[in-house]
Parts: sequence; C-alpha cells; structure tokens
Amino acid sequence: MAVCDRPQFELHLQGPQRRCEAGWPQIGCALCARRLGAQGGQPRAHYHTACRGRDRRARLAERYDRPLDDVFALQDEIALSAVGAIEPSLRDAEIERVKRKRPENLDAYDLVLRALPHTYAAMPEEARIAVPLLERALALEPDYGLAHGYLSLCYEILFARGGHDPEIAATAVRHAHAAIAHGHDDATALALGAFTIALVEHDRPAAIEAFETALALSPSCGIACIFGSVAMGWSGEAERALEWGDRALRISPFDRVNYSAYQALALGHFTNRRYEESANAARRAAQGNPGFSIMHMLLAASLAAQGRVEEANVAAARVFAVPAVLALPLVEACRAAGLP
Repeated sequence: MAVCDRPQFELHLQGPQRRCEAGWPQIGCALCARRLGAQGGQPRAHYHTACRGRDRRARLAERYDRPLDDVFALQDEIALSAVGAIEPSLRDAEIERVKRKRPENLDAYDLVLRALPHTYAAMPEEARIAVPLLERALALEPDYGLAHGYLSLCYEILFARGGHDPEIAATAVRHAHAAIAHGHDDATALALGAFTIALVEHDRPAAIEAFETALALSPSCGIACIFGSVAMGWSGEAERALEWGDRALRISPFDRVNYSAYQALALGHFTNRRYEESANAARRAAQGNPGFSIMHMLLAASLAAQGRVEEANVAAARVFAVPAVLALPLVEACRAAGLP
C-alpha cells in the first residue's frame, strides 16, 4: 500500500497510461489519500482507498473518517480492507500465469490454480473438471492442505447437487479433515475443510473451531468469511451469518464467490423474519450465480413471505430453468422430504 496526497491519488484513478507515466505499479496496488482536519474541536483523519480489479482499472473502495485518537485501529482497518480487495486480483493473475505453462511443467500449486476457476460456480460439471487436477496435485504432494480443501469443496458440490451419494459424502469429509490436519497454517485450507464438515458431516462445533482458527491466522481471508457465513446461515446462526457475510463483502468486495455471502445474508435475514432484506440479498446472490437453484428458492421464499405471490412464482419457476443435473435431484430431495 502506498500513502499519497490527493493530487497523486486522483492521478492514480485516471487510468493505466497516467499511472505508468507516474511510475505506479500496474496490478495489485491499493492507495490512500490522507487529509487531516478537525470537527467539534477534535482532530480527525480522512482517508480514501482505491484498488484495481482484474481489468487493472482503479476502483474507489472505501472512505474513512475517524478521530485521530483511533488512528492505529483505523490503520488496521484500512490494511485489512486493502489486502482483502487485492487478493482476488492477485489470485486471478496467478491463474492467468499458470494457463501459459506447459502441462508437463505444472507443480502442485499450479495444478490447484488450474482447478480454481472450475470451483467458482459451484456446479457439478465444473467440479468434475477440477477433481482430476486436484488429485494430480495430491499425487505430487500428498500433504498439500489447500489441495485437500478444494477437493473437499468439489466433492461437497457433487454430493449436494449431484444426487446425495453417501460415498461422495464420505470422500468429501475425508478430504476436509485432511485439509485441516495438513493445512493448519493455511486459512483458506482450514475454511474449505470447515465448510464441508459443517454442511456434509454436520459437526458444527468442529467447523466453527476451524473457521475461527482460519480467521485468527488471517483476518483478511475472504474465503473464510464467505464460506463461514454460509455454514452459519444453514445452521440457523442468523447473527453470525449476517456478521460474517457483511464482513466478507467489506474486506473482499471483488471475490468471484461473493454470491455465497449474499446467500448467507438472505438466510440470516429470513431466519430473523426480515423478508424484504432477505429478498434483496437473495436477488443479489441469484444475479451472481444464475445457475445456482438454491438462490432462486431463497428469493421465492422471501417474496412469498411478504405476500408477493406472483413475483415468488416467477422466482420459483427459475429453479426448473437450471440444468436438469441440478433441478432433478433438488425436486427428488424435496419429494423425499414430503414436499409436493
């Protein structure tokens, strides 16, 4: 992070050419414009932050106005926000780098990066592409916690949206525990393992412990906040789902899986009977991942709870517009639960 005055900050926002002329780096940079002032006789600090996304254009992310007696907490908050905003762009840059490498030259980390884009949409057909890449990574490094974590996520996707096969569930849980065992110093690995343990094994205390360890290791880990918020939402922990979902969107606003944070917000608001807020969050979740049927179900339920039946019917119809591999297992599961 670079700290600069307002004119330099505005130059940074003008575009890549001007930034290049000024000597600014082209990717993964966050800047602050700092101004000191006073209000009511009390000194205050005013900060603006910006960071660039995958298109390398600067995005105005946050504005801060705090009393100077809280300056160290303010610096921590800005640093946390900057790291969370930059991390997805750096991850995407690494993925693009790996695409240019020859397949025979890929190491375990490269193979995980190759698999990552196939996990973003949380769809079975994409998860099936990621699985062999991650298995190759583990063949090279059997104790690679992050590879175990993403494999547990892929098998959770295949279990939840591919027919609820108990053997797939067992494989997901096995890799989840391996992710926690071998990734004890990797916040992302811990969070991915915790997510599967929460949703497949239903061991909520173990999942919460792993999520909290992940956030203690890396408070700016957006993945931990995102997947933790979803796990809390489906566990009925409304307040924690809302807290972690808001935190995820605040510290990692450009993450490709932010639709899951909105899913958690929808669940939390619905549990608290704030149906309009739940509908708004579910709509954002559905926009972020239109093929994910559960988002449309949440939207339909939130609208129906407000008496907006016609809108709810439209949202419910979209459940059956998703691929049959997702819609049919969902319908079968609902019927097995006694629903029409």
